Amino acid sequence: MPPRGLGRPRRAKIARGRFFCRAPMTPQVESDACGSAAGFGGLSVVAFESRMAAETAAMIRRHGGVATVAPSMREVALEDHHAAFDFARRLLAGQFDAVVFLTGVGTRELFRIIATRHPRADLLEALGRAVTLARGPKAVKALRDLGFEPAIAIAEPNTWREVLAGLAPPLTLAGKRVAVQEYGVSNRELIAGLQARGAEVVSVPVYRWALPADRGPLRAAIGQIAARSADVVLFTSSSQVVNVMQTAEADGLGGELRRGLAAAAVCSIGPVCSAALRAHGVAVDLEPSHPRLGHLVREAAAGAAALLARKRAGAPRGAGDAARVEAALPHPGAVAGAGALRDHPMMLACRREPTPYTPIWLMRQAGRYMPEYRRVREQHGFLEMCRRPEIAAEVTVTAAERLGVDAAIIFADILLPLIPMEVGLRYDQGAGPTIERPVRSASDLERIGPLDAAGALSFVGDAIRMARRALAGRIPLIGFAGAPFTLASYLIEGGGSRQYQATKTMMYTEPETWHRLMETLARATADYLNMQIAAGADLVQLFDSWVGSLGPDDYRRFVLPHTAAVISALNRTVPVIHFGTVTGSLLELMREAGGDVIGLDWRVDLAQAWARLGYGVGVQGNLDPIALFAGLPEIRRRARAILDQAAGRPGHIFNLGHGILPETPVDHVRALVDAVHEMSRR
Repeated sequence: MPPRGLGRPRRAKIARGRFFCRAPMTPQVESDACGSAAGFGGLSVVAFESRMAAETAAMIRRHGGVATVAPSMREVALEDHHAAFDFARRLLAGQFDAVVFLTGVGTRELFRIIATRHPRADLLEALGRAVTLARGPKAVKALRDLGFEPAIAIAEPNTWREVLAGLAPPLTLAGKRVAVQEYGVSNRELIAGLQARGAEVVSVPVYRWALPADRGPLRAAIGQIAARSADVVLFTSSSQVVNVMQTAEADGLGGELRRGLAAAAVCSIGPVCSAALRAHGVAVDLEPSHPRLGHLVREAAAGAAALLARKRAGAPRGAGDAARVEAALPHPGAVAGAGALRDHPMMLACRREPTPYTPIWLMRQAGRYMPEYRRVREQHGFLEMCRRPEIAAEVTVTAAERLGVDAAIIFADILLPLIPMEVGLRYDQGAGPTIERPVRSASDLERIGPLDAAGALSFVGDAIRMARRALAGRIPLIGFAGAPFTLASYLIEGGGSRQYQATKTMMYTEPETWHRLMETLARATADYLNMQIAAGADLVQLFDSWVGSLGPDDYRRFVLPHTAAVISALNRTVPVIHFGTVTGSLLELMREAGGDVIGLDWRVDLAQAWARLGYGVGVQGNLDPIALFAGLPEIRRRARAILDQAAGRPGHIFNLGHGILPETPVDHVRALVDAVHEMSRR
């Protein structure tokens, strides 16, 4: 019988689609299956593998590379086993509905510990009364070695998304108790995703990751990369990335390391590791077709020479290169970042570095309040303007130059990613956007196929390229997208809303449908923004215009994991601004979701909000848009007050608390820009 109504026969092997788990290959077999040994052709290859350092070095050499393998971490058993023993007690008492095993090493260590107090047979019998999930072949093998077959086996790429997908559809997680065997550090996204689905999560740590006892080889490898003496760099876990970057920063080599990585072919074993690299501003050049060490070495050997030649020559890629490689490489603005734009006040502020004055740009700075925009709008529909790159670029550049702002923002709309969903998006003059076929049920969601937002919206990328050429490096160009919650709300409500009744009803009554919709939108949004970055956007802003309709608990459960997934998937060679309105109660959670800069609306005091967020993040805002209808002395007074609240602290970008309103006097907008530049000059 299914355990406590979870709907899954005990120990039933899932063997369809991505849930099928193949038997693991040993390092030797994996390496031998990977082809010839001449691929690297004498290139210098640095890797940071610890547990399999010797095997990694041998594989690199077999593929023709000059290997430097510097262990970057070690596993340290916890001295306090309270969490493990508490897990065993509750497991034997039947208090867990599901148990998730994330690593083979952790699974073995957990059972070694708890078997000192309880017979293994009793533990396995109790485990059989819960639904068990094993993440990847190593966890599966560890359980099989113990004589236990997991109910659900998650195969590659073995990220937290696959774990959630493996548990959530077959199980009703609301109100269920789930134990998660952790590895080294807590998997925040997985835990948040489980909690968002209503599960009570118990973390069971059994070991932690630490820096190696002898850090000499690690420091030497970092120095090799910083000195531009490494041709290829291999990363096989996100924790390696953290330890390598932390060690480099502690030694004062953070900048040199990033520049060395920018000159090398950076190869990542899979999406989680890639996200960690991008979060540290490192572009990823290659992910293997399978997230395994042997595949990583083989495919790096096969592609490194060509990648390096193109990267160092600055040549475009051919049509045969993988799309993920194209999106991961530094875009033209990032490569040029060492020049004028890198030191532009807008970019300095995003990095919380001192600026000669406070940079300013304005949301909706290209809009109906400008006569130049109205003349174009009289001749073209709104969607036509977005779809025609030459018009979008013209409107973008004209507004920035007319106002004298410190950044241009590409002319587009947050709802464009809904176009490939074929839900009947239209823009009626004076009525705002409407959705003819809203998504309000699981069956509505089923009619939407896989989304290729980046491909369907390539005209936005073309507009970015045109605008960058016209701007000629004078000011940065901002790309943007709507956040998953705001997109979902438009989809469900069918247009604008005040109460968000349909949206919240789906959240509360059909949480599984809600999360499937949000995951679909999160993937599409990340792909769309990465396309804009590849086209040349110097920074991007994520607009969550409607999220202020939620309280903190709903944000944490239904929004945070998906917004965090978007930001963590972005190419972090560029800064990210995370903006929402009516979010005074959500600021700390928004920072947890991610972003280099948090946008503030006018309903909060900037100084107090920044103190709540912490000064490790920048802030943007936050003049009331209505203030621009006041006289010029009042505009200056209000601008001065906001600058005083920022107190000259690095990381402030001046903006409105929302977009410019249609009837705003243009000369008042220009006066605000001039006043901010004048009063903040240092």
